[in-house]
Amino acid sequence: MKKSQHQLIINHLKNTKGITVREAMIEYHVSSLSKRIQELRERGFDILSIKKKHPVTGQRYVRYVLQGDET
Repeated sequence: MKKSQHQLIINHLKNTKGITVREAMIEYHVSSLSKRIQELRERGFDILSIKKKHPVTGQRYVRYVLQGDET
């Protein structure tokens, strides 16, 4: 059975230090991560948005990190 994008993202967040738009696109073919994160927040998940800046290119991006112990 194919996992939903929500489940793929939550599993990733639980097993790593977060996810970026680029990682979601490459690994899971999720083209609208910010929308999926919003939906997960509405379902009760505590997800932080951490603004970052790439040290070489200077490009700004957001890393989403799961807080707490939702199951």
